[in-house]
Amino acid sequence: MEFSKTRASGLVRRRVAAGATAGVLGLATAMGSGFWAAASAADTATLSGIVLGVGANETQRIVTWYSSADTAQKIQVAPTAEIVNGEFPATAVTFDAVGAANTSTTGFNRHATITNLKENTGYSYRVGSEGNWSPAYSFKTQDFEGDYDFLFFGDPQIGSSGDIAKDQAGWAETLRYATAANPNIEMLVSGGDHVESANNEAQWDAFLAPDQLRQYPVAATIGNHDVGGKSWEQHHFTPNTDRSAQYYAGDQNTRSGGDFWYIYKDVLFVDINSNSYVNPTDGSLGGDAAHVAYVTDVIKKHGSEAKWKVLVYHHSIYSPASHATDGDNVQRRKDFTTAFSDLGVDMVLQGHDHSYSRSYSIKNGEKENPAEQPGAAEVFPGPGGVIYVTANSASGSKYYDIKKPNAAEAGKPHGNGPDPLDPNKYWYNSVQNQEHVRSYVKVGVKADKLVVENIRSGTCAAPNAAVEKGLSCVNTPDGQPVGSIVDKVTVHPYHGNGQDIQVNVPTAAGEFGWTIDGYNGLVNLGTAQERNGWFFEATGSINPIVVSDSRFSLAPWSISANVSDFKDGDKTFSGAYLGWSPKVLATGAGAQAGAAVQSGYDDQGQGLAVSRGLGAADQGHARGKATLGADLDLKFPNEVAKGSYRATLTITALSS
Repeated sequence: MEFSKTRASGLVRRRVAAGATAGVLGLATAMGSGFWAAASAADTATLSGIVLGVGANETQRIVTWYSSADTAQKIQVAPTAEIVNGEFPATAVTFDAVGAANTSTTGFNRHATITNLKENTGYSYRVGSEGNWSPAYSFKTQDFEGDYDFLFFGDPQIGSSGDIAKDQAGWAETLRYATAANPNIEMLVSGGDHVESANNEAQWDAFLAPDQLRQYPVAATIGNHDVGGKSWEQHHFTPNTDRSAQYYAGDQNTRSGGDFWYIYKDVLFVDINSNSYVNPTDGSLGGDAAHVAYVTDVIKKHGSEAKWKVLVYHHSIYSPASHATDGDNVQRRKDFTTAFSDLGVDMVLQGHDHSYSRSYSIKNGEKENPAEQPGAAEVFPGPGGVIYVTANSASGSKYYDIKKPNAAEAGKPHGNGPDPLDPNKYWYNSVQNQEHVRSYVKVGVKADKLVVENIRSGTCAAPNAAVEKGLSCVNTPDGQPVGSIVDKVTVHPYHGNGQDIQVNVPTAAGEFGWTIDGYNGLVNLGTAQERNGWFFEATGSINPIVVSDSRFSLAPWSISANVSDFKDGDKTFSGAYLGWSPKVLATGAGAQAGAAVQSGYDDQGQGLAVSRGLGAADQGHARGKATLGADLDLKFPNEVAKGSYRATLTITALSS
């Protein structure tokens, strides 16, 4: 089980040619053992609360559990295909566990990190020691490149209805349905408030009971009901975590906290403890200011390693129900939103308000585009536009009803005034929903879009603890059954004034395919095809470029371009391998197509690594418009490593 992988593809950095009007066209391509510690033979420790967590990247998993005894323990891992009659093979790998005495209950906590996982492989694992192993559980890795889906869950808050068993049943049913309907999802992300009382282990046992939490990696977020003790930290050991005092609310010796980050495929996730929000009066770093500094540092250091930036924290700042008017959430709107816009955050996932909402594109704490319509199915945020999503209850233990906006706060960017396009809801929310039924959010991470769906995982019927205990329910099971969609939106990223192009490159003998987005975004060359066992090739076309010239001088003009190297993390290959054949798609403005340029693979030349002409017009040309295009031809050696590569094609316009 020895596998190492360089980080997923880097974010395209746009560059502008000096002394010219330049647009940017990004270009991307993708290629298609632990130390053994002996334990006493007499070890009879009881092992419980096993949960599979995310690691620092897709090649890792962190497993956490409780033990009744302070003994040397470990994880044992092997490919599932190598396990015969329940017996782990002699080649199984072990990873030592570390931990300490529990401070919130009796016993001890343990965790260990599984590393060097291979893609597209089923694994089985167990925890404990020789002669005293837990039951074995299984998970499956998928391709470490490309599209994937993950699920986001709001506030199970087991115990908040007053009936742990009913809350557990609703939580288990949501997980059962969601994973059965989406068997290939790759991660479970929580919005916090796993339990009602931070150190109530009966509630934690109920939360951790579903086996899906041992089959899919869990990215746990801390909520205000989790923070009041150490159980949350002892049940969820998170990667890259800073547990400095400024990331805690209260005494870090008795409460859980910390901010952490990880990268899963092409998404940089940053998860913060929003329970700590008060900025110290003496000006020292703490509360929201500390979180902003943390997020800024992580994005500056690691943002280029991913295509998307997603923040997760508990306290929703744009939600529709009881907590929307809380003073601390109003303060977070002031403290967070401009920083998140400046840092290029794409989406924020939140809980806390036990209702569903999807914001408009928010920039610097204000609606970015006043014309964006409520419930739009396609959203195109500009630079700094952020989508905020609040998840409803995943267990049915508690729901909050949607509140009416405050007309007196109309026009106040941090207030809760009405939406001019729909006065019945808050100005910042495109969609609000509360039916008193369980739901979850599915996020599809695509090459050039995020697809967000809020999906019903229940109806008015049991298990639905809050409704069973007398709360009304407005869902109609015939028209709104389990699995029906409450809301769906496709979020398209901003690509500056140019275009991004992407191609996926497989390992040898992979499939070929390409697509081009219909709007001015990513041009995806798909998966390159191996040719004659010597090189890869992918073809496509740039998005058309319209040239408009209405000058009376009838001066000449030209459009040229050059491409950077293709990069995926620290993997790279030369932009010289890209060639093109320019063409005039719509005549006008005297436009003439530039000369074809061969891929450097064919002629050992420089391809588009140096500036090449796309189109031009001579002095005295007619005024008007022309549309220019170019067919792309990418050929490169098959020694290039598998990955999802992007480069930047800078388009420069020159005129007299």
